[in-house]
Amino acid sequence: MLRVLFAGTPEAAVPSLRMLAKDSEHFEVVAVLTRPDAPTGRGRKITPSPVKLAAQELGLNVIECDPSDECFLSALKATGAQCAAVVAYGQILKESVLEALPLGWYNLHFSLLPQWRGAAPVQRAIWAGDEVTGASVFRITKGMDRGPVLAQSTVTIGAHENAGELLGRLAEDGAGLLAASLQALDEGVINAVDQPEGSYEVADKITQDDAHLRFDVPAFAIDRQIRACTPNPGAWANLHPNADETSETLHVSKAIPADMTDDQAPQRLNPGELLVTKHHVWVGTATDPLELLIVKAAGKREMGAPEWARGAHLAQGAYCD
Repeated sequence: MLRVLFAGTPEAAVPSLRMLAKDSEHFEVVAVLTRPDAPTGRGRKITPSPVKLAAQELGLNVIECDPSDECFLSALKATGAQCAAVVAYGQILKESVLEALPLGWYNLHFSLLPQWRGAAPVQRAIWAGDEVTGASVFRITKGMDRGPVLAQSTVTIGAHENAGELLGRLAEDGAGLLAASLQALDEGVINAVDQPEGSYEVADKITQDDAHLRFDVPAFAIDRQIRACTPNPGAWANLHPNADETSETLHVSKAIPADMTDDQAPQRLNPGELLVTKHHVWVGTATDPLELLIVKAAGKREMGAPEWARGAHLAQGAYCD
């Protein structure tokens, strides 16, 4: 039986933790390492991470010591772990920590390495228009996501799938890949393969500024941006509801390029120009219009775009930028 330390923080890491903990024939999860409790939500209430909550539910020991602290190595050795399984832990580990476990540290990364190394591989794959992505299990080394790969699996990205939906699928699929890889490692029937050298796209974290929608680009590009930024940090635009100088923030959670075979769809709108009918809200782009489907105005709940438009008191000439 392989003694495993699990390290992870967000909801995407929970399926892997649960799968390893459930498979008591092959694994013993000796401890769980996660990020400290942090403020969340509008009330900024101090809340444990999803992984910590899952670990407590499973009756697993949670290590509170930070890996950068001197106390961590002794706490790690006391667990008796042979290796570590890492899923979106969110902290860089020192070389001394990586060398402390006899079989090493292994990360489940949500891309087909070496493509999309970095913090936001799922979001960046959608934004780039990739049709296929996947998950990789690799041994953690000093370089960012550059260690040798044990296994990979692929999935097709849905035409209208957002980052949250795709990450949820990859988290479930990746849990099985991680467990199978660690079992094969313990049985000595798998070899890690070095990643090929070359220049590859890096998946930088998406910021609030990145999520600001521009409408002077093609509709397909805006659609990708919205899907990549949903649910976090959330795509948004400045809404100008009338002729005065004031504007307000409008979040867009879902939109699709307009069906130009539909007689109701406008043939052309200026970039950012809004057109509202009883059942549709369109916004102009550099190409065909984009139909807004789900939006959230400041201080309001998320709702269908036509419902929002009925209460938004939009004047003729309203636009977004």
